Amino acid sequence: MNMNRELEYMFVQCARVWIPDAEEVWKSAELTKDFKNGDASLQLMLEDGTSIEHKLDPKTKNLPYLRNPDILVGENDLTALSYLHEPAVLHNLKVRFIDSKLIYTYCGIVLVAINPYETLGIYGTDIINAYSGQNMGDMDPHIFAVAEEAYKQMARDERNQSIIVSGESGAGKTVSAKYAMRYFATVSGSTSEANVEQKVLASNPIMEAIGNAKTTRNDNSSRFGKYIEIGFDTRYRIIGANMRTYLLEKSRVVFQADEERNYHIFYQLCASSHLPEFKTLKLSSANDFLYTRQGRSPVIQGVDDTKELSTTRNAFTLLGINESYQMGLFQVLAAILHLGNVEIKDKDSDSSLIPPNNRHLTAFCELVGVTYQDMTQWLCHRKLKTATETYVKTLPCLQATNARDALAKHIYAKLFNWIVEHVNKALITNIKQHSFIGVLDIYGFETFEINSFEQFCINYANEKLQQQFNMHVFKLEQEEYMKEQIPWTLIDFYDNQPCINLIEAKMGILDLLDEECKMPKGSDDSWAQKLYNTHLKTCSLFEKPRMSNRAFIIQHFADKVEYQCEGFLEKNKDTVNEDQINVLKASKKFDLLVELFQDEEKATSPTGQVPGTGGRTRLSIKPDKGRDKSSKEHKKTVGCQFRNSLQMLMDTLNATTPHYVRCIKPNDFKLAFSFDPKRAVQQLRACGVLETIRISAAGFPSRWTYQEFFSRYRVLMKQKDVLSDKKLTCRNVLEKLVEDQDKYQFGKTKIFFRAGQVAYLEKLRADKLRVACIRIQKTIRCWLARKKYLRKRSAAITIQRFTRGYQARCLAKFMRRTQAATIIQKYQRMYMERKRYKQKQAAALVMQTILRAYMARQKYQGLVREHNAVIIQKRVRGWLARCWYKRCLVSLVYLQCCFRRMKARRELKKLKIEARSVEHFKKLNKGMENKIMQLQRRIDEQSKDNRSINEKLVSLETSSTAERERMRGELSRLRGVEEDAKNKGNQVTSLLEQLEKLRKELSSTQKEKKTIEDWAQTYRDEMEKMVSELKDQNCSLKKEKDDLNRLIQEQSQQMTEKMARAIVEKTQQLETDLNEERSRYQNLLTEHRRLEEKYDDLKEAMNVSKPGHRRTDSTHSSNESEYTYNSEYAELEEGSRAAEDVTRGMDTSLTLKLQKRLTELEQEKQSLRNELENREDQFQRARARDDVEFKKARGAELEYESLKRQELESENKKLKHDLVEIRRSLLGNAATGAGAPGSPAYKVVLEQLNASCEELEVRKEEVLILRSQLVSQKEAMHHKDEKETMTEPSAYVEDVSKLKDAGELKQAYIGLKDTNRLLEHQLQTQRRGYDSEVESLRGELQNVKEENNRQQQLLAQNLQLPPEARIEASLQHEITRLTNENLELLAEDPTASREARVIILRRMVDLMEQLEKQDRTIRKLKKQLKVYSKRIGEMGAGQTEGQTSPGQMVDEPIHPVNIPRREKDFQGMLEYKKEDELKLVKNLILELKPRGVAVNLIPGLPAYILFMCLRHADYVNDDQKVRTLLTSTINSIKKILKKRGDDFETVSFWLSNTCRFLHCLKQYSGDEAFIKHNTQRQNEHILSNFDLAEYRQVISDLAIQIYQQLIKCMENILQPMIVSGMLEHETIQGVSGVKPTGLRKRTSSIVDEGTYTLDSILRQLSAFHSTMCQHGTDPELIKQVVKQQFYIIGAVTLNNLLLRKDMCSWSKGMQIRYNVSQLEEWLRDKGLMTCGAKETLEPLIQAAQLLQVKKKTDEDAEAICSMCLALTTAQIVKVLNLYTPVNEFEERVSVAFIRTIQTRLRDRCESPQLLMDTKMIYPVTFPFNPSSLALETIQIPSSLNLSFLTRV
Repeated sequence: MNMNRELEYMFVQCARVWIPDAEEVWKSAELTKDFKNGDASLQLMLEDGTSIEHKLDPKTKNLPYLRNPDILVGENDLTALSYLHEPAVLHNLKVRFIDSKLIYTYCGIVLVAINPYETLGIYGTDIINAYSGQNMGDMDPHIFAVAEEAYKQMARDERNQSIIVSGESGAGKTVSAKYAMRYFATVSGSTSEANVEQKVLASNPIMEAIGNAKTTRNDNSSRFGKYIEIGFDTRYRIIGANMRTYLLEKSRVVFQADEERNYHIFYQLCASSHLPEFKTLKLSSANDFLYTRQGRSPVIQGVDDTKELSTTRNAFTLLGINESYQMGLFQVLAAILHLGNVEIKDKDSDSSLIPPNNRHLTAFCELVGVTYQDMTQWLCHRKLKTATETYVKTLPCLQATNARDALAKHIYAKLFNWIVEHVNKALITNIKQHSFIGVLDIYGFETFEINSFEQFCINYANEKLQQQFNMHVFKLEQEEYMKEQIPWTLIDFYDNQPCINLIEAKMGILDLLDEECKMPKGSDDSWAQKLYNTHLKTCSLFEKPRMSNRAFIIQHFADKVEYQCEGFLEKNKDTVNEDQINVLKASKKFDLLVELFQDEEKATSPTGQVPGTGGRTRLSIKPDKGRDKSSKEHKKTVGCQFRNSLQMLMDTLNATTPHYVRCIKPNDFKLAFSFDPKRAVQQLRACGVLETIRISAAGFPSRWTYQEFFSRYRVLMKQKDVLSDKKLTCRNVLEKLVEDQDKYQFGKTKIFFRAGQVAYLEKLRADKLRVACIRIQKTIRCWLARKKYLRKRSAAITIQRFTRGYQARCLAKFMRRTQAATIIQKYQRMYMERKRYKQKQAAALVMQTILRAYMARQKYQGLVREHNAVIIQKRVRGWLARCWYKRCLVSLVYLQCCFRRMKARRELKKLKIEARSVEHFKKLNKGMENKIMQLQRRIDEQSKDNRSINEKLVSLETSSTAERERMRGELSRLRGVEEDAKNKGNQVTSLLEQLEKLRKELSSTQKEKKTIEDWAQTYRDEMEKMVSELKDQNCSLKKEKDDLNRLIQEQSQQMTEKMARAIVEKTQQLETDLNEERSRYQNLLTEHRRLEEKYDDLKEAMNVSKPGHRRTDSTHSSNESEYTYNSEYAELEEGSRAAEDVTRGMDTSLTLKLQKRLTELEQEKQSLRNELENREDQFQRARARDDVEFKKARGAELEYESLKRQELESENKKLKHDLVEIRRSLLGNAATGAGAPGSPAYKVVLEQLNASCEELEVRKEEVLILRSQLVSQKEAMHHKDEKETMTEPSAYVEDVSKLKDAGELKQAYIGLKDTNRLLEHQLQTQRRGYDSEVESLRGELQNVKEENNRQQQLLAQNLQLPPEARIEASLQHEITRLTNENLELLAEDPTASREARVIILRRMVDLMEQLEKQDRTIRKLKKQLKVYSKRIGEMGAGQTEGQTSPGQMVDEPIHPVNIPRREKDFQGMLEYKKEDELKLVKNLILELKPRGVAVNLIPGLPAYILFMCLRHADYVNDDQKVRTLLTSTINSIKKILKKRGDDFETVSFWLSNTCRFLHCLKQYSGDEAFIKHNTQRQNEHILSNFDLAEYRQVISDLAIQIYQQLIKCMENILQPMIVSGMLEHETIQGVSGVKPTGLRKRTSSIVDEGTYTLDSILRQLSAFHSTMCQHGTDPELIKQVVKQQFYIIGAVTLNNLLLRKDMCSWSKGMQIRYNVSQLEEWLRDKGLMTCGAKETLEPLIQAAQLLQVKKKTDEDAEAICSMCLALTTAQIVKVLNLYTPVNEFEERVSVAFIRTIQTRLRDRCESPQLLMDTKMIYPVTFPFNPSSLALETIQIPSSLNLSFLTRV
């Protein structure tokens, strides 16, 4: 924290710090107030918003640790952090492990590996290839990077290397070591030769079975350490390995804690005890044996011990340990289990015994071959030797049991060492080792609640390793400072030499322990007292616990550890009873046991005492085999032996360059990607990572090159500060920015900074950028606001102008409309008023009429109501009067009764009062006076009420009487009125009768009217309803019709689309399968070429050992190339036999393996070629199935037809031969008179001519007869076929006509779908039946061979006939055979006869074509014969005229005749002699310089010349010449490519010429598919005698090999440019910035940064393109080459992007997209946009877009999923995890967002592979490209030195 004291100016508000925490170890907080010097506390706020006060230590005043900026969190190297301390390291590891799922991190020279407890796909071959050849700082941290660095330093520095892997149990040490070894084996090429890596990996199951066990922390914990040396030869290929083991935990054999197991091998044997071969071991369940049941956990979940034993046995077999030895090992292991079950009982206090007939001891004795009595004797007794005598003493039960356990441990240790020794024998080879890389897998620092001798030795070893580590780190720091020539001071680092001295020095802990072991009565207590007396006061690292006298404390480099002294002496002695060993040595039945103890020495203790309690001894030191084992050495204690072996290990490590891997266990519960900070910090402290950080922080941890510093902090410089010398510029700027010059140092190439200075510079940079951003934002916002204001103002003015104009127009329009409306209103109102008046008038009249009638009716109804009311009133009033009277009467009677009752009660009361005396009443009713008084008052009140009620009754009676009188008067008056009403009622009745009559008439009339109206309305409604229903029905019918039409159209369209889609998919699938087959075939060609090269190398090596070569017979070759696999295999066998005679010391097994491999590859190539042909046939069958069937049926007869063609061709050759003899005879005898008429030669010629003419005539007649017969048969068969197929079209038409209905169309569609499914099923069935079809074809091939033999016999018989009868006999035989076959087919299967007839018809057509071809040839030969006969006749006439006497010759002089020379008509052929063939190949191929040919001559000239030579060999019918020419050409091209295969120009030149030669072979082959592109003149140059289809395949294979060599050559040229040009170089200057890096700074292999840029790649691509164009390469082939180039560029770039965290940023995405656009522009300029190259860059483009898009919300996740279709889920997640902000303005991708992406992409069906395959090569095709160049016009330049060729 003193460093933070120096950075007090950084403790300002919002600064973030780390404070200690009990749960999370360190917790982040933020300052809420500036810190001032002298403050006693800091005001902080935690991340959860809690405010706290952090008090400083009053003594030290140390401030808390500062937190690094966010852009530095998650760095690959911990030393890149600006603040180097424990919380920064812990937080960086946690962020990388939890958020980014990255398990590897650099810490200076240490690789920190955190166990993910999950299988990760980062160890494949593609990852190995990506890290191979890369510098350690260029790629993300990985175990492969450490392995590559070790491998590279071994090759570069010629120094052995070591990889030290350490960590706790379960941290992943063994897995890391295994991956390192796999990397070495892969990059060194051992997997294809020595297979040492496979043997080492095969040793893993063995070592895990005998050395691993289940513990509480790990189900497969290694209970020993090992150091594996992997040896390399001078070419740095693995040649062998050697294993040394340390610290075997022997005590586990006899004791296991709870939830733990013994070694796996014991449980594997018990689980397999049911197997027959293990019955003799007498094993059972693991719970039946003491040594396997103590941990009470015999089964590991998910592990099958039976299968594991099978794996172990297979590994034993692979390493050369045979079955007998394996059973011997299992016998020893079973014997150990039985020995543990031997029960020893007390006989008395000083002796013990074993019960008789103990079955386990019996089984033990039977297994090891010893006697039962001897073992019983020495298990319970021991010998005591004195100077004169030997005593046998009994042992107590406890000591006997311990002796038994010691014996078991000793046997197991011997067995373990024996197995390790034999594994080493299997891994060692006889080749001399040049260098090695060692891999050390050993325990890390251990501290438990109870620590004993085992932990002491382990921690002692870790102290030594830590010292070596500290010295190495310090050495590297010193070398770096000296290299950069900067002043440096000694770094104060922790030196643990005092602790080591405490342990191993004289009078140290181990020395005192050995001394105590030699004492007769030595004990743990006395040894502890010696330790206290010796070291307690003299050594500060040694302490004594307060509460114990049998323990001591040592201050180790990692922590204080308290060791319990109990058991130290016995574990250090590690003795076993010598008599027991002697009994085992005496075994005569078990040789393996004797072999285990053949070097056994006396192992008794120095004092002669028997072993004590035994304890948990877990140390076993493998003895040094190189020394003689003397008795003195045998008496060394375990501590002494361990110290010596540890010193040997340290010497080995000090002699190598070490590389460190520290494995961390993130939690104790084996949870995937779960991080426990407490456990992590504990391990980081123990493994030395924090010490590395402390050493780095003490010096200059941050290091920048001048260019990186300038690029990063250019923003802090002013324009005047930037000079041409960047070093001086950086120096000037730093002096201004950092005043304290001790904070940095200037080296030769780098600037060194103290801890925290980079954070300070980053803060200045961020502040500067923030100010600049604010200024930019201000300016941009002002510009945007002003632009928006001006845009609004202009818009407002425009709107106003248009609005005002519109308003004026609207006003004028309104005024015109108003005037017109006024006139309209005047007349309209007048009309309306008149109309309203008339309506009102008519309405008033109607209303008056109706109202008057209504009033009359109302008046009448009122009178009627009054009359009725009077009657009702009369009745009601009478009833009411009667009711009132009755109520009054009842009330009066009731009142009278009440009154009378009251009076009676009063009278009764008085009588009662009088009857009683007052005094008596008072006595009886005391206290009742008041009640009586109250009752009296109540009575008085009631009496008053009664009086008032009576008064009211009286008044009511008076009023009722008056009312009665009034009612009587009124009644009399009403009676008078009633009389008047009766009189008027009679009148009303008559009127009512009349009115009623009128009403009835009116109602009847109204009813009739209403009935009529109802009927009319009903009729109208019905009609309207009917019309609407009809309309609706019509509409529904129309709609249904439209729906049906649309449905029919949609169905037909869907059917069409589906069929088209199915056809397209099927075609694509077939094309994909074809491309895959092509790719497999071409890969096989690559493997074949590689084996050819190895074969040539071996052959050269053999030739070196024995000069000379073997010559092969030229007749051995066939129509195929001599470089077929059979000939190569034969030559390899001959070469191997020759080599065995000369070099007996050579490793013949490798040659035999190569021979076997060649044979397998030959068979595989042949099978693949056949399979490819079958695939192509299937592809053709998918397009035309009928043709395929015809071709299949025709295949069996091809050989016979070829024989007939050969026969006819032989006759033609004979005729040609006769012509040649005629020419020779004519030319040879032209000067002499031998050719005169009458001479013998002349007669011979004439006879031959006549015979030839006669034979030609006969042949012509026979051909005509045969042709007529074939034509007649063809017509007859065709007529029959037409009759049979006449009915099919009509039936089809009828069926189609029936399908016009929609339902039937639908059914037809469904049927078509079912048919498609059936066809697909049939296709799959056909594919599955492919193997059976191959077998049947093989049977047919055998039949064809038999038929061929029969035909050959027939041909031999025909050849014995005269020439005239041969063709007739063969044709007659053929017709007879075809007729018989036809009859047989008709008899057997009438349905198959039609197909047979078609096949026969096709055969006949083929025969006709062949006969026509022969006819043309015959006619041509006849013409030539006629010409020659004419010339002979002319020559004979001339000679006849010249035969005169000598006198005539003198007398008559001869007049010379001038004969004009006709212009020679060249045939496009080149003639050469047989002996000139080597010269032709040498000048035209081997010594030809492509540059001169490509520039000065026509493209493809060598190909044309070779083909013209081939044409002449074909013309003269010399098959030997054709074969040797083609073979020499192919071999020479291979030779020149082997010699100059790295020259792109040479490879491109010969690829172009090979393709042109292949095209020429096709163009002039005579095949209809090729000759249709030729001119008439070119068709005359067709090859006439030989079919070179097989050689076309050989040359096509050669072209494929050249193409692959071209791609490899281009890849080697482009590979160094891609990463630098596409990723590292800043094409857009200033966009990206360089982040701070740590000790693992990128050490690019390129000296000058920027040597390779994007322009370099484009220039190289242009050079490739121009070279291929100059060489005349086919345009389609150029497109394929460019596509492959762009694939390599995209794949390499994307792979590096996925493996480099520093490249995954927003700015780098912009750079990549710009670079890709430049590549697309190059394609556009070259006209190659359609070649598919752009599509190969799609993954890279999408990765760049992924770096730039927004990555926050769910919408962003959806957009990413829809955008990144070319990237796999693993690649998308990897890019998001690696995304690293370069500036503080960028944000990291949250874990939740990445999980959202993973959830959305869960359903994708894709490969889990992370990296793209950079070695993948697209299958190449060579489309036919005919040449328009006429062969006869080609001139041979003199520069080629081919003057020996003659144009024909």
